[in-house]
Amino acid sequence: MKTRVLGKTGLKVPALSFGASSLGSVFRDIDRGEGIRTVHAAVDAGMNYIDVSPYYGLTKAEVVLGEALRSLPRSSFTLSTKAGRYGENTFDFSRKRIHESVQESLNRLHTDYIDILFLHDIEFVPAEIIIEEAFPTLTRLKEQGVIRHAGICGLPLPLFEKVLPQVDADAIISYCHYALNDTSLLSLLPLLEKKDIGLVNASPLSMGLLSTRGTPAWHPADDRVKQVCLQAARYCMEQGSDIAKLAVQFATANERIPTTLVSSASEHNIRNNAAWLEEPLDQELLSEVLRILAPIHNVSWASGRPEYNIEHNMKPKVSTEGEQE
Repeated sequence: MKTRVLGKTGLKVPALSFGASSLGSVFRDIDRGEGIRTVHAAVDAGMNYIDVSPYYGLTKAEVVLGEALRSLPRSSFTLSTKAGRYGENTFDFSRKRIHESVQESLNRLHTDYIDILFLHDIEFVPAEIIIEEAFPTLTRLKEQGVIRHAGICGLPLPLFEKVLPQVDADAIISYCHYALNDTSLLSLLPLLEKKDIGLVNASPLSMGLLSTRGTPAWHPADDRVKQVCLQAARYCMEQGSDIAKLAVQFATANERIPTTLVSSASEHNIRNNAAWLEEPLDQELLSEVLRILAPIHNVSWASGRPEYNIEHNMKPKVSTEGEQE
Protein backbone atom coordinates (compact mmCIF):
# COMPACT_ATOMS: atom_id res chain seq x y z
CA MET A 1 0.00 0.00 0.00
CA LYS A 2 1.13 3.55 -0.70
CA THR A 3 2.76 5.25 2.28
CA ARG A 4 3.26 8.89 3.25
CA VAL A 5 5.33 10.59 5.92
CA LEU A 6 3.39 11.71 9.00
CA GLY A 7 4.76 15.21 9.45
CA LYS A 8 7.78 15.69 11.72
CA THR A 9 7.30 12.28 13.31
CA GLY A 10 9.08 10.85 10.28
CA LEU A 11 6.84 7.80 10.51
CA LYS A 12 5.84 6.26 7.20
CA VAL A 13 2.15 5.49 7.43
CA PRO A 14 -0.17 3.83 4.90
CA ALA A 15 -2.69 5.96 3.04
CA LEU A 16 -5.37 3.86 4.74
CA SER A 17 -4.94 2.86 8.38
CA PHE A 18 -6.84 0.74 10.88
CA GLY A 19 -8.99 2.34 13.57
CA ALA A 20 -9.58 -0.18 16.32
CA SER A 21 -12.72 1.30 17.90
CA SER A 22 -14.78 -1.52 16.40
CA LEU A 23 -12.82 -4.08 18.45
CA GLY A 24 -14.52 -2.68 21.54
CA SER A 25 -17.99 -3.78 20.36
CA VAL A 26 -18.90 -0.10 20.19
CA PHE A 27 -21.21 -0.60 17.23
CA ARG A 28 -22.01 -4.31 17.33
CA ASP A 29 -20.96 -7.21 19.49
CA ILE A 30 -17.86 -9.01 18.28
CA ASP A 31 -15.96 -11.93 19.71
CA ARG A 32 -12.25 -11.72 20.30
CA GLY A 33 -11.37 -14.25 17.62
CA GLU A 34 -13.17 -12.16 14.99
CA GLY A 35 -11.37 -9.04 16.19
CA ILE A 36 -7.95 -10.69 16.15
CA ARG A 37 -8.46 -12.01 12.63
CA THR A 38 -9.51 -8.55 11.45
CA VAL A 39 -6.37 -6.94 12.88
CA HIS A 40 -4.18 -9.52 11.15
CA ALA A 41 -6.07 -8.96 7.88
CA ALA A 42 -5.46 -5.21 8.16
CA VAL A 43 -1.73 -5.61 8.74
CA ASP A 44 -1.48 -8.16 5.93
CA ALA A 45 -3.19 -5.65 3.62
CA GLY A 46 -0.63 -2.96 4.47
CA MET A 47 -2.82 -1.09 6.97
CA ASN A 48 -0.07 -1.29 9.57
CA TYR A 49 -0.75 1.94 11.43
CA ILE A 50 -3.29 1.12 14.13
CA ASP A 51 -5.07 3.57 16.43
CA VAL A 52 -7.01 2.70 19.57
CA SER A 53 -8.13 4.18 22.90
CA PRO A 54 -9.00 2.90 26.38
CA TYR A 55 -12.36 4.62 25.85
CA TYR A 56 -13.41 2.26 23.05
CA GLY A 57 -15.50 -0.46 24.64
CA LEU A 58 -14.25 0.66 28.05
CA THR A 59 -10.82 -0.94 27.45
CA LYS A 60 -12.12 -3.93 25.42
CA ALA A 61 -10.68 -2.57 22.16
CA GLU A 62 -7.19 -2.31 23.68
CA VAL A 63 -7.47 -5.79 25.18
CA VAL A 64 -8.50 -7.42 21.90
CA LEU A 65 -5.95 -5.45 19.91
CA GLY A 66 -3.23 -6.40 22.38
CA GLU A 67 -4.03 -10.06 21.92
CA ALA A 68 -3.88 -9.64 18.15
CA LEU A 69 -0.54 -7.83 18.27
CA ARG A 70 1.20 -10.35 20.54
CA SER A 71 1.98 -12.61 17.59
CA LEU A 72 3.31 -9.79 15.38
CA PRO A 73 6.82 -8.34 15.44
CA ARG A 74 6.72 -4.91 17.11
CA SER A 75 8.56 -3.41 14.15
CA SER A 76 5.80 -4.52 11.76
CA PHE A 77 3.24 -1.93 12.91
CA THR A 78 2.90 1.64 14.17
CA LEU A 79 0.67 1.99 17.21
CA SER A 80 -1.16 4.93 18.73
CA THR A 81 -3.50 5.10 21.67
CA LYS A 82 -5.02 7.87 23.74
CA ALA A 83 -5.42 9.22 27.25
CA GLY A 84 -7.87 11.56 28.94
CA ARG A 85 -11.24 10.11 27.99
CA TYR A 86 -12.51 6.98 29.73
CA GLY A 87 -16.31 7.08 29.38
CA GLU A 88 -19.10 8.95 27.67
CA ASN A 89 -18.81 11.73 30.22
CA THR A 90 -15.60 10.75 31.99
CA PHE A 91 -12.57 12.92 31.32
CA ASP A 92 -9.36 13.20 33.33
CA PHE A 93 -6.34 14.97 31.85
CA SER A 94 -4.41 15.21 35.11
CA ARG A 95 -0.74 14.31 35.20
CA LYS A 96 -1.37 11.40 37.58
CA ARG A 97 -4.16 9.87 35.52
CA ILE A 98 -2.24 10.16 32.25
CA HIS A 99 0.72 8.30 33.76
CA GLU A 100 -1.60 5.60 35.09
CA SER A 101 -3.48 5.40 31.80
CA VAL A 102 -0.34 4.95 29.72
CA GLN A 103 0.90 2.13 31.94
CA GLU A 104 -2.49 0.43 31.75
CA SER A 105 -2.48 0.74 27.96
CA LEU A 106 1.05 -0.65 27.70
CA ASN A 107 -0.05 -3.68 29.72
CA ARG A 108 -3.19 -4.27 27.67
CA LEU A 109 -1.36 -3.80 24.38
CA HIS A 110 1.60 -5.99 25.38
CA THR A 111 4.20 -3.44 24.35
CA ASP A 112 6.81 -1.34 26.12
CA TYR A 113 6.30 1.84 24.11
CA ILE A 114 3.61 3.74 22.20
CA ASP A 115 4.49 5.33 18.86
CA ILE A 116 2.00 8.19 19.31
CA LEU A 117 -0.05 9.11 22.36
CA PHE A 118 -3.00 11.43 21.72
CA LEU A 119 -4.95 13.41 24.29
CA HIS A 120 -8.49 12.21 23.59
CA ASP A 121 -11.34 14.61 22.75
CA ILE A 122 -9.79 17.65 24.37
CA GLU A 123 -12.76 19.89 23.53
CA PHE A 124 -14.53 18.73 26.69
CA VAL A 125 -12.14 20.47 29.10
CA PRO A 126 -10.75 24.02 29.31
CA ALA A 127 -7.77 24.56 27.00
CA GLU A 128 -5.62 25.59 29.96
CA ILE A 129 -5.74 22.05 31.35
CA ILE A 130 -4.38 20.68 28.09
CA ILE A 131 -1.75 23.38 27.62
CA GLU A 132 -0.51 23.67 31.20
CA GLU A 133 -0.74 20.11 32.55
CA ALA A 134 -1.73 17.40 30.09
CA PHE A 135 0.58 18.16 27.18
CA PRO A 136 3.64 18.82 29.38
CA THR A 137 3.00 15.35 30.82
CA LEU A 138 3.21 13.88 27.32
CA THR A 139 6.45 15.77 26.75
CA ARG A 140 7.96 14.12 29.83
CA LEU A 141 6.77 10.71 28.67
CA LYS A 142 8.55 11.35 25.36
CA GLU A 143 11.75 12.22 27.21
CA GLN A 144 11.46 8.94 29.12
CA GLY A 145 10.98 6.93 25.90
CA VAL A 146 7.59 5.61 26.97
CA ILE A 147 5.99 7.31 23.98
CA ARG A 148 7.74 8.43 20.82
CA HIS A 149 5.41 11.20 19.72
CA ALA A 150 2.63 13.28 21.27
CA GLY A 151 -0.59 14.67 19.85
CA ILE A 152 -4.15 15.82 20.40
CA CYS A 153 -7.49 14.88 18.90
CA GLY A 154 -11.04 16.12 18.87
CA LEU A 155 -13.94 17.14 16.64
CA PRO A 156 -14.22 20.97 16.42
CA LEU A 157 -11.57 22.48 14.18
CA PRO A 158 -11.35 25.70 16.26
CA LEU A 159 -9.85 23.72 19.13
CA PHE A 160 -6.79 22.92 16.99
CA GLU A 161 -6.48 26.55 15.97
CA LYS A 162 -6.45 27.55 19.65
CA VAL A 163 -4.26 24.82 21.12
CA LEU A 164 -1.68 23.99 18.43
CA PRO A 165 0.10 27.38 18.55
CA GLN A 166 0.66 26.78 22.28
CA VAL A 167 1.97 23.20 22.36
CA ASP A 168 4.63 21.31 20.41
CA ALA A 169 2.35 18.62 18.99
CA ASP A 170 3.79 16.01 16.65
CA ALA A 171 0.43 14.91 15.25
CA ILE A 172 -3.34 15.32 15.48
CA ILE A 173 -6.38 13.20 14.77
CA SER A 174 -9.29 15.03 13.17
CA TYR A 175 -12.46 13.14 12.35
CA CYS A 176 -15.55 13.71 10.21
CA HIS A 177 -14.01 16.79 8.56
CA TYR A 178 -12.55 15.26 5.42
CA ALA A 179 -15.19 13.14 3.76
CA LEU A 180 -17.54 13.41 0.81
CA ASN A 181 -19.96 15.55 2.82
CA ASP A 182 -17.45 17.68 4.74
CA THR A 183 -14.03 18.91 3.61
CA SER A 184 -13.62 21.70 6.15
CA LEU A 185 -10.38 20.09 7.34
CA LEU A 186 -8.71 21.71 4.34
CA SER A 187 -8.89 25.04 6.18
CA LEU A 188 -6.56 23.65 8.87
CA LEU A 189 -3.87 22.36 6.49
CA PRO A 190 -1.87 25.62 6.26
CA LEU A 191 -1.35 25.65 10.05
CA LEU A 192 -0.44 21.96 10.13
CA GLU A 193 1.96 22.26 7.23
CA LYS A 194 3.61 25.37 8.67
CA LYS A 195 4.35 23.50 11.92
CA ASP A 196 4.99 20.16 10.13
CA ILE A 197 2.35 18.46 12.29
CA GLY A 198 1.32 14.99 11.18
CA LEU A 199 -2.35 14.67 10.24
CA VAL A 200 -4.48 11.59 10.81
CA ASN A 201 -7.90 11.90 9.18
CA ALA A 202 -10.53 9.64 10.73
CA SER A 203 -13.97 8.44 9.76
CA PRO A 204 -14.25 8.94 5.98
CA LEU A 205 -17.81 7.61 6.27
CA SER A 206 -18.68 10.33 8.80
CA MET A 207 -19.48 7.84 11.57
CA GLY A 208 -21.99 6.02 9.41
CA LEU A 209 -23.65 8.99 7.71
CA LEU A 210 -22.48 7.68 4.35
CA SER A 211 -24.33 4.38 4.38
CA THR A 212 -27.42 2.86 2.81
CA ARG A 213 -28.38 1.33 6.16
CA GLY A 214 -29.24 4.71 7.57
CA THR A 215 -27.46 6.54 10.32
CA PRO A 216 -27.19 5.08 13.83
CA ALA A 217 -29.70 6.58 16.27
CA TRP A 218 -26.89 8.02 18.41
CA HIS A 219 -25.42 10.02 15.55
CA PRO A 220 -25.32 13.74 16.44
CA ALA A 221 -25.96 15.08 12.92
CA ASP A 222 -29.35 16.68 12.31
CA ASP A 223 -32.09 14.98 10.33
CA ARG A 224 -31.52 16.97 7.14
CA VAL A 225 -27.87 15.96 7.00
CA LYS A 226 -28.79 12.33 7.61
CA GLN A 227 -31.43 12.37 4.87
CA VAL A 228 -29.20 13.94 2.23
CA CYS A 229 -26.34 11.55 3.02
CA LEU A 230 -28.74 8.61 2.76
CA GLN A 231 -29.90 9.94 -0.60
CA ALA A 232 -26.30 9.99 -1.83
CA ALA A 233 -25.66 6.48 -0.54
CA ARG A 234 -28.76 5.14 -2.28
CA TYR A 235 -27.76 6.86 -5.51
CA CYS A 236 -24.44 4.99 -5.44
CA MET A 237 -26.27 1.73 -4.84
CA GLU A 238 -28.56 2.41 -7.79
CA GLN A 239 -25.48 2.86 -9.96
CA GLY A 240 -24.19 -0.53 -8.85
CA SER A 241 -21.57 0.94 -6.57
CA ASP A 242 -20.97 1.43 -2.86
CA ILE A 243 -20.65 4.88 -1.29
CA ALA A 244 -18.15 3.40 1.17
CA LYS A 245 -15.83 2.65 -1.73
CA LEU A 246 -16.20 6.15 -3.14
CA ALA A 247 -15.68 7.69 0.30
CA VAL A 248 -12.51 5.74 1.06
CA GLN A 249 -11.05 6.45 -2.38
CA PHE A 250 -11.89 10.15 -2.06
CA ALA A 251 -10.35 10.54 1.39
CA THR A 252 -7.13 8.70 0.58
CA ALA A 253 -6.55 10.41 -2.77
CA ASN A 254 -5.49 13.73 -1.24
CA GLU A 255 -1.68 13.76 -1.02
CA ARG A 256 -1.79 16.47 1.67
CA ILE A 257 -3.52 14.08 4.06
CA PRO A 258 -1.00 11.42 5.08
CA THR A 259 -3.40 8.76 6.32
CA THR A 260 -7.09 8.07 6.86
CA LEU A 261 -8.42 5.77 9.59
CA VAL A 262 -11.23 3.33 8.91
CA SER A 263 -12.63 0.92 11.45
CA SER A 264 -14.41 -2.36 11.03
CA ALA A 265 -14.48 -5.67 12.84
CA SER A 266 -15.05 -7.48 9.54
CA GLU A 267 -12.14 -9.10 7.71
CA HIS A 268 -14.14 -8.82 4.50
CA ASN A 269 -14.68 -5.07 4.90
CA ILE A 270 -11.05 -4.42 5.74
CA ARG A 271 -9.76 -6.38 2.74
CA ASN A 272 -12.26 -4.54 0.51
CA ASN A 273 -11.13 -1.18 1.86
CA ALA A 274 -7.51 -1.93 1.08
CA ALA A 275 -8.35 -3.27 -2.39
CA TRP A 276 -10.37 -0.16 -3.26
CA LEU A 277 -7.22 1.95 -3.12
CA GLU A 278 -5.87 0.03 -6.11
CA GLU A 279 -8.93 0.80 -8.23
CA PRO A 280 -9.52 4.05 -10.16
CA LEU A 281 -11.84 6.65 -8.70
CA ASP A 282 -15.08 6.97 -10.68
CA GLN A 283 -14.99 10.70 -11.39
CA GLU A 284 -18.47 10.79 -12.91
CA LEU A 285 -20.01 9.11 -9.87
CA LEU A 286 -18.00 11.36 -7.57
CA SER A 287 -19.27 14.50 -9.31
CA GLU A 288 -22.90 13.46 -8.97
CA VAL A 289 -22.53 12.44 -5.32
CA LEU A 290 -20.87 15.75 -4.49
CA ARG A 291 -23.76 17.51 -6.26
CA ILE A 292 -26.29 15.62 -4.12
CA LEU A 293 -24.36 16.43 -0.95
CA ALA A 294 -23.79 20.09 -1.82
CA PRO A 295 -26.77 21.43 0.23
CA ILE A 296 -25.22 20.08 3.45
CA HIS A 297 -21.55 20.46 2.56
CA ASN A 298 -19.44 21.21 5.66
CA VAL A 299 -22.49 21.12 7.94
CA SER A 300 -21.26 19.57 11.17
CA TRP A 301 -22.42 19.35 14.78
CA ALA A 302 -21.29 20.63 18.13
CA SER A 303 -19.03 18.72 20.47
CA GLY A 304 -17.63 19.74 23.81
CA ARG A 305 -17.38 23.22 25.31
CA PRO A 306 -19.30 26.15 23.76
CA GLU A 307 -16.19 28.18 22.92
CA TYR A 308 -15.20 25.56 20.34
CA ASN A 309 -18.64 25.50 18.74
CA ILE A 310 -19.43 29.13 18.01
CA GLU A 311 -20.43 28.29 14.46
CA HIS A 312 -23.01 25.74 15.63
CA ASN A 313 -26.37 26.96 16.86
CA MET A 314 -27.09 23.75 18.68
CA LYS A 315 -26.53 22.08 22.00
CA PRO A 316 -23.14 20.35 22.27
CA LYS A 317 -23.35 16.58 22.11
CA VAL A 318 -20.91 13.87 23.06
CA SER A 319 -19.73 12.03 19.97
CA THR A 320 -17.35 9.18 19.28
CA GLU A 321 -14.89 8.60 16.52
CA GLY A 322 -16.64 6.55 13.95
CA GLU A 323 -16.40 3.25 12.26
CA GLN A 324 -17.37 1.67 9.02
CA GLU A 325 -19.79 -1.07 9.94
